[in-house]
Amino acid sequence: MPKFKIISDSSCDLPASVLEENDISLVHYYVTLDGGLHYMKEYKEIMPEAFYDALRTQKSITPKTSLPPIQDYIDAFRPALENGQDVLCVCLTQKFSGSYQSAHNAVNLLKDEFPGRVVRIVDSRSVTISQGILVMQAAQLREKGLPIEDAASIVEALAAESRIIFTVDTLEYLQRGGRIGKVAAFTGTLLNIKPLIYMRDGELNPFSRVRGRHKALHEMVETAARDIGDEALKYTVWLVHADCLDELQAVCNELKQRHNIFPDPRCAVIGATIGTHIGPSAIGIAYILKPEFLKGREPIS
Repeated sequence: MPKFKIISDSSCDLPASVLEENDISLVHYYVTLDGGLHYMKEYKEIMPEAFYDALRTQKSITPKTSLPPIQDYIDAFRPALENGQDVLCVCLTQKFSGSYQSAHNAVNLLKDEFPGRVVRIVDSRSVTISQGILVMQAAQLREKGLPIEDAASIVEALAAESRIIFTVDTLEYLQRGGRIGKVAAFTGTLLNIKPLIYMRDGELNPFSRVRGRHKALHEMVETAARDIGDEALKYTVWLVHADCLDELQAVCNELKQRHNIFPDPRCAVIGATIGTHIGPSAIGIAYILKPEFLKGREPIS
């Protein structure tokens, strides 16, 4: 049995195969497509394909999400604690959701029942697969034998270095969800202008705008390549998409062919939690330093 259990909320968007291979459990966000009459658990009761199909075919739908309640975190933590394991939980950025606080509240309710156990809650400062990379890195640190406190400290430091760049086909969903922030004034109303947005330290920031989808995808690749430079082997790189697999493959090919600094990046689909706020056809590139290259730390053997 692993020394500690790793749990994340479902906004991490890690594929089921990765979760299973690394013994990672999810606490699910909820999404509704009918104004709140019926909430469904992301990745359990509604999959990304069905979610995006509904958005595309039923234009009147306004999806909404709900964070996991405290009881869901209690139900996720309890089996590990009862088995004598500590728990490391990585949550969606606090600046987007109260999931992090729900997890902390669950810990406070359990601490008297399990006084000898440790539960560490980490703010990923990010979203979707950028959060997912941190969850995977936690699993890798556990595999190397690091104790939970050391692993949590490293994941927190990596979260501060994480970055995800993405472009959306429309700002409609960001506007609906109130997540548009600085991006609104930056984009204006020019015809066919596609914003490029990056998230760092839990906030959305605009950094470029181009005319047309193809140019936006190309600029996203160029930006990631400039950021990483000739140090690709120091980074974990994933691509993520909101039901636009053909365009994702084109981005992947450009990364590999035009910038021979990337190994084959892995790909994931954006689930309903984040998809509610960005809509269909968003594409992103996430890249985070590998733990062994984190500055100011001894190499991890």
